[in-house]
Amino acid sequence: MSTRLFKLVFTVPHSSLEVCKQAVFSAGAGTFPGGKYSEVCFETQGTGQYIPGAGAKPAIGEVGKVEKVEETKVEVQCVGKEVVVAAVDKLKRAHPYEEVAYEVYAMEDV
Repeated sequence: MSTRLFKLVFTVPHSSLEVCKQAVFSAGAGTFPGGKYSEVCFETQGTGQYIPGAGAKPAIGEVGKVEKVEETKVEVQCVGKEVVVAAVDKLKRAHPYEEVAYEVYAMEDV
């Protein structure tokens, strides 16, 4: 039986990019099966937008006001469910936002 592959995708302000990448890499994310390549990811620059609501404690911006932040979207492969679970946990600890925007996808080898 082969190990399941997952893709973790998250966005992060540019100023916290390297800290968050190192956090997920330390969990084993970004390593390809066989271990020949590590710390592999793809980055896309963009602008994130949100309005912090009542009770929010935004790292950037003010409650009730639209905030636009220059961010990087990072896509990284995870080999095995335990790796993606650990990577998400470390991402949440390293990320500056109280609500971290991330997605996890199961991947197929075709």
